[in-house]
Amino acid sequence: MIWLIGCKGMLGSEVAKQLDEKKLPWVGTDREVDITDPQALLDFTNKIETAAYFPSDLRRADRKIQWIINCSAYTNVDKAEEEPELAEKLNATGPLNIARVARANGAKLIHISTDYVFGGNGTEPYTEDMPKAPLGVYGKTKAAGEDAIMKEMNTYYILRTAWLYGFDGRNFVYTMTKLMNSHDQIRVVNDQKGTPTYAPDLAAAILKIIDKSDNAKSFFGKNSAPAYGIYHFTDEGQTNWHEFASEIYRLGRKYGRVTQDCVVNPCTTEEYGANVQRPAYSVLSKEKISKALKLKIPEWQSSLEKFMKNERFNPL
Repeated sequence: MIWLIGCKGMLGSEVAKQLDEKKLPWVGTDREVDITDPQALLDFTNKIETAAYFPSDLRRADRKIQWIINCSAYTNVDKAEEEPELAEKLNATGPLNIARVARANGAKLIHISTDYVFGGNGTEPYTEDMPKAPLGVYGKTKAAGEDAIMKEMNTYYILRTAWLYGFDGRNFVYTMTKLMNSHDQIRVVNDQKGTPTYAPDLAAAILKIIDKSDNAKSFFGKNSAPAYGIYHFTDEGQTNWHEFASEIYRLGRKYGRVTQDCVVNPCTTEEYGANVQRPAYSVLSKEKISKALKLKIPEWQSSLEKFMKNERFNPL
């Protein structure tokens, strides 16, 4: 049984969709089970293993939690500076509680983290073993969540990602599309580099970890399951926010998502006047996860096109 925490969020909803498509047994929770309350998490694990939650004909052994996927988080970078205690609870205390529940149930944990754990002053893609140096409350609390999991248990996969967008929830692509339909000019910063990540691509990587772990075979004593630890996943390539927005505009015009002319002007972070310091460079190396899962990761441009021409595209 897979327990998906944060099942209604942008990433969680994609993981849920793919779990259903693969007909994998899972149960999802969102805000109704408070991850900052250890007792609430324990109570839910007990509920999972009772016939009151699942049909009575489902064997008790099949209700045992084998995996926990944590897609929940406090993700508002700007507001985190105003609500540091709440960000700490959701990004650090919550993962600690989840790790303890996972360990108590003998379950494996997949936890989603972020490029914001790095300082953003690099010039080459960050590898998983590079030192963390978060800049603000959001990055610091996410780094603390990673540390808590690593201290609490051994059977974990921490996936760091960046510039995530998807069908359900607010994201950069939807924001840009709405602005382009309401303004004849917009400004977008061009001095922050990174890589966009299409939520269905990340969800597929999450399920690939589960598949390779659960179906690993041993040959001459060597296990083919991916080693526990930290991995990076984004789509391939690198860009900046202005180039990303320009591609959104091009594809938006191509597929009718943007219905008027709009000039996408570049500007610096300083000129834009951002309230919170953000990483200037947040490109993540995918070499480790590509080798471990034998993944062919798509280029960010191709995934963006898939997103923008999909009938689920809905920037309300």
